[in-house]
Amino acid sequence: MLKPLEEQAMATGFSIGEAARRSGCSVATIRYYEEIGLIAEAARSAAGRRVFTRPDIERLRLIRRLRSMEFGIEAIRELLTAIAGTHTCLDIRDVAAAQLEVVQARRREIDALERTLAGMAGRCSTICADGPQPECTIARDLTHA
Repeated sequence: MLKPLEEQAMATGFSIGEAARRSGCSVATIRYYEEIGLIAEAARSAAGRRVFTRPDIERLRLIRRLRSMEFGIEAIRELLTAIAGTHTCLDIRDVAAAQLEVVQARRREIDALERTLAGMAGRCSTICADGPQPECTIARDLTHA
């Protein structure tokens, strides 16, 4: 059974603060998504406040999930359009595949960074095995790279 406030919210929609809480997005992010057209301009109450519906909140959750998967704004826009039914499943797959390539490239970059940091820490451990040295090898590596 719904509480009176939930019944009222279902009938009138949710405030931006409640939409933020339910979607996991910040109020500023919701305003930004509205400004750039990722979400439709919110309906307004008689008092001029934004009013969000459950589908609005679900769209915000989807956008948040896509952002957590490192999709860029334009890729999200394309996916939202595709999901709305104006593109085929293969179009959606192509966007996901492109994002997979981005993630794989980032993994290679992170793996290289890990090797670099491990090398720096290892050299420091070897050089400083008998105690701190006058010149920090990590500082030298960072400033002379």
